[in-house]
Amino acid sequence: MSRTRSATTRKGRAASRTRPRGRLIVVEGIDGSGKSTQIQLLHKWLEARGIEVVFTEWNSSDLVRQATKRGKKKNLLTPTTFSLLHATDFADRLTYNIVPYLKAGITVLADRYIYTAFARDTARGVDPQWVRDLYAFARKPDAAFYFRVPIEVAVGRLLGSRAKIKFYEAGMDLGLSADPVESFRLFQGRVIDEYDRLTGEYGFRVIDGTKSIDTQQRQVRDLVRRLYDEQAQEAS
Repeated sequence: MSRTRSATTRKGRAASRTRPRGRLIVVEGIDGSGKSTQIQLLHKWLEARGIEVVFTEWNSSDLVRQATKRGKKKNLLTPTTFSLLHATDFADRLTYNIVPYLKAGITVLADRYIYTAFARDTARGVDPQWVRDLYAFARKPDAAFYFRVPIEVAVGRLLGSRAKIKFYEAGMDLGLSADPVESFRLFQGRVIDEYDRLTGEYGFRVIDGTKSIDTQQRQVRDLVRRLYDEQAQEAS
């Protein structure tokens, strides 16, 4: 190796050592838990502190979005098909919308992560280990917040913001009830049970989603602030 190439290599290694590590922060919770509001507030707060941030959300990849929409519109998605489509969506976003930014030292905020699949797919009857194996390539987040709310609170919030609950959101594909609201209660109740199990398994930071928006946000910011304090200590 020439002296020039060796020097360039050393400079590259030095740069990689000084470049701050990107943080991956995710929020989880059933529909109507208020997690999306909280991650939007966190996004604004981090930017105000001069931290570069990007945002990604569940089921948003252009690669499979149209296929998922067509399947939902015609009610053709089986639990396993649903799981595979979401895994494909996630793999595409991880490759192009998450990992490159983390490598560049940028914080990534994710509205839902692999735990959504673990909770929903299992609630639909898919084998839990099969789902975990499907997402074995995923990077572990630096912090995962779970916004927990009772079913009735979630129902009230959803019906207060729109006319009806969506077909798959309510788990209508499972034949739990002909009434969308009752089906939602039954299906999302299963999802909550799965999230509660995942909390112990993956160490979620549980936030009481019935508290005021400001109270929840203060809790989130306090925990996120610690992440950056630890990062500063590592760099010093």
